[in-house]
Amino acid sequence: MPKLKTKSSVKKRFKITATGKVLAGPGKKRHNLMARSQKAKRANRGSQVLTHADGLTVKQWAPYGIGS
Repeated sequence: MPKLKTKSSVKKRFKITATGKVLAGPGKKRHNLMARSQKAKRANRGSQVLTHADGLTVKQWAPYGIGS
């Protein structure tokens, strides 16, 4: 069996925690921020944990984990 490749975009955008959860940066933070409320912008700080189903998809794209 050949080695499986990790999607390059996944390496850049996600982290996997020690317990196996997947962390991602929130979307809609780059431009048009004047259209968003201050509360929405505050809620987008830091990282967010993906849902279980989305986390499984991301883990498929990174078959050997995401290197540090």
